[in-house]
Amino acid sequence: MTYVPNTDADRAAMIDTIGVSSIDALFANVPRQSGAAALNLPLPMAEAEAARHMRQLAAKNANVQDAVSFLGAGGYRHHIPSLVGHITGRGEFYTAYTPYQPEVSQGTLQTIYEYQSMVAELTGMDVANASMYDGSSALGESILMAAAVTHRKRVVIADSVHPQYRQVGATYASGPGIDIREIAAPRERRFDGRLPRHLAQARLDDSCAALIVQQPNFFGGIEDIAALAEAAHAIGALLIVAANPIALGLLASPGSQGADIVVGEGQPLGIPLSFGGPWLGIFSAKNDYVRQMPGRIVGVTNDIEGKRGLVLTLQTREQHIRRERATSNICTNQALCALASTVYLETLGRNGLRAVAEQCVRNAHAAASRIGTIPGFTIANQGPYFHEFVVRCPAPAKDVCAAMHGRGVLAGYPLGDSYADLADCLLVCATEVNTAADIARLVDGFDEIGKEAARA
Repeated sequence: MTYVPNTDADRAAMIDTIGVSSIDALFANVPRQSGAAALNLPLPMAEAEAARHMRQLAAKNANVQDAVSFLGAGGYRHHIPSLVGHITGRGEFYTAYTPYQPEVSQGTLQTIYEYQSMVAELTGMDVANASMYDGSSALGESILMAAAVTHRKRVVIADSVHPQYRQVGATYASGPGIDIREIAAPRERRFDGRLPRHLAQARLDDSCAALIVQQPNFFGGIEDIAALAEAAHAIGALLIVAANPIALGLLASPGSQGADIVVGEGQPLGIPLSFGGPWLGIFSAKNDYVRQMPGRIVGVTNDIEGKRGLVLTLQTREQHIRRERATSNICTNQALCALASTVYLETLGRNGLRAVAEQCVRNAHAAASRIGTIPGFTIANQGPYFHEFVVRCPAPAKDVCAAMHGRGVLAGYPLGDSYADLADCLLVCATEVNTAADIARLVDGFDEIGKEAARA
């Protein structure tokens, strides 16, 4: 039998209800070249032949983890202790799904609870959920939450927030009709994308649910979170901060500076790049807003015998409560990725995380100080930055990237792909895994490009 056991009578009734004459008429607007006949699939292969073919395809991928790479822009190379893979690869974690039955899911619930506790401490917030899909979806959910808390329908977001986060946030906001207004931070010859308080104040009014910034921002600049929090709170809005968790090992937590909701991408915490995912969405907030938080929260209780136990305390989604009261339709969390981040943080500890952050800063500033001496290249950042900075190039940044790729170096992210006015700018990232030899190769390559540009 087929997987869709509709009878001829069933199909005729559906077509009649839709109001078309036939199945072919129903799909008349689908281009014929999109049909199965246009797939032109190759002949079947034996298993050994198919395995060899797949290996050949995989060999075409560049392994960024082992490359000389200064590419960041939201996904970062960090050393992952071997313990992370050892723990996450255990069968009881690797195959676990939703812990609906706490009596048989205590191990998974404990790891989630520990993850929540460390995220709350890292962000300086009262409570954290069990994780979202990724950083961009966490930002989108924070917009919905801010609108629900404040009963307002407008959000102001700095254009120095990751471009993909802003795109996903706009998609989330489109359904409930939340108005997203971007605010452009100054971008002169030298800039770092930081949003001044007076500029934020000029765009905020009592119709705004939240002001959204990133820490560090997309250009690497360190925002004045305390000043922006005051500007938002003055008109009754929330401050949402999208934070890099590695940077929080060194910077003051957003919560200690007045943030109301802190989200972020947890990929730097022990999760490989993996060609873009799966990654981890961090979500934390003040306790006042806990019942408006999306996702699920694991809590501690006592059973009927008085023994300590862990349970899913809050699940404010439509599967569990009335749809009109649901905070989100997100159905799960990134439990395995959250476990990886938990093991990573517990392996490094407070001092180890700070040491990683400090090494990132040292490497980034070492690279920037040398690049800044090359004729034709200028470091645009005029204020403090963490491990990313903007380089103005003597040629279009895409051309510089292509030339450096020919030298075996991934030099960074061409900002012109996201900001039309920054076609000559390259976003360069250095972490603790970039060696002195890596930096020398980057600098030598830039030096050759600078000389070629001068000759032209």
